[in-house]
Amino acid sequence: MPQNHNDHTVSFKWDKEEPDQVYNILKAVYEALEEKGYNPLNQLVGYMISGEPAYITSHKQARNLIGKIDRDEIMEALLKKYLE
Repeated sequence: MPQNHNDHTVSFKWDKEEPDQVYNILKAVYEALEEKGYNPLNQLVGYMISGEPAYITSHKQARNLIGKIDRDEIMEALLKKYLE
């Protein structure tokens, strides 16, 4: 019988930023969004779902900062913190 490749769990790993760097970037982006009058949580959720950088203001280089980390890294950091 042929082996079904869907029966195996694939391990997912990648080189990632330090958790403190992810936190510092998210904090800076959050503050920049807040300063510009946006709802930071709504904007960050929009970015996380779509990957569209237009959800993030360019104020204080926030858009450039968030572009330095993968959304996977952000999700991992958030889940890790939430589940601790």
